[in-house]
Amino acid sequence: MDIKSLFGKKIKQYRILRGYTQEQLAEMLNISQRTLSGIECGNNFLTAQTMEKILEVLEISPDELFYMEYLKSKKEIVAELIDDIKSQAENEEKLRTLYKVVKAIIRD
Repeated sequence: MDIKSLFGKKIKQYRILRGYTQEQLAEMLNISQRTLSGIECGNNFLTAQTMEKILEVLEISPDELFYMEYLKSKKEIVAELIDDIKSQAENEEKLRTLYKVVKAIIRD
């Protein structure tokens, strides 16, 4: 997934979380609803000025906007987890801890 799409997903997520329609948020940002739609769909990239307004209006920090690890695809997440677990194969203590954590999460 490209950076424009990731930013778009995050902005849409926070817009919905705050209870704004695209039209409402676009008005607060002083951009058109069509421009906001393009940003959320990953077709347009936001300017630095629009990014600053988004952070202010949605009351989020740059860290929150830029943190996107959890937006990875299921396939990417599974592959990364498998690689992480394999990398700990020689460390029995860490491997057992990982096993306990995963099993505890799965049981819930």
